[in-house]
Amino acid sequence: MKLYYYESPNARTACAVARHLDAPVEFERIDLTAGEHRRPDYLALNPNGKVPTLVDGDRVLWESPAIACHLALKAGSPLWPSAPEQQIEVLRWNHWNAAHFNRHAGALFFEHIAKPIFGLGAPDPTVVEEANKHLRHFAKVLDAHLQSRRYLLGDSLSVADFSVAAMLPWQRAARLPLDGYAGLGEWYARLEALPAWRQPYPDAGAVDMAA
Repeated sequence: MKLYYYESPNARTACAVARHLDAPVEFERIDLTAGEHRRPDYLALNPNGKVPTLVDGDRVLWESPAIACHLALKAGSPLWPSAPEQQIEVLRWNHWNAAHFNRHAGALFFEHIAKPIFGLGAPDPTVVEEANKHLRHFAKVLDAHLQSRRYLLGDSLSVADFSVAAMLPWQRAARLPLDGYAGLGEWYARLEALPAWRQPYPDAGAVDMAA
């Protein structure tokens, strides 16, 4: 298998799951700042021009939650739960994250981190205000859910935890308004205790955008 990545939030999820599972993955870095995601050979794999992308034989997968689920399923790992009702919970949290939590955290990531890196101008205060408002609302939902749980699905770590946490290494740099949510903070501290989450990339000397 080959996993194409960059040191960015969604690719971090896929890399961390691969590392956590010790999956037989060859990592290949796609330098977004050099425009490598627009190379014809890469676009032939992922026409979205995004990372991550996983190539597993004849199967090519985009989207970090799908890649994480595929890796866990292939490894026979409980990160992809065997019980159908728990699988539905993974889907629920992955969709909630994409539609709400990650969406608004991602807007702040773009305004405060991506724009300076790619020379796209100053943060848009209207976008920042709107994203802050919505992110606080959905952080409250997540925090309430985690008050009585170690992980999103209860006592067991799953791929959903890796997906929902994707933006959190950039909390300070992206100015995510997440202080004061005790349940959320304790849950994320448990993820940060995982070596694969702290260093998900194959090159220990790689520049992590979260640093």
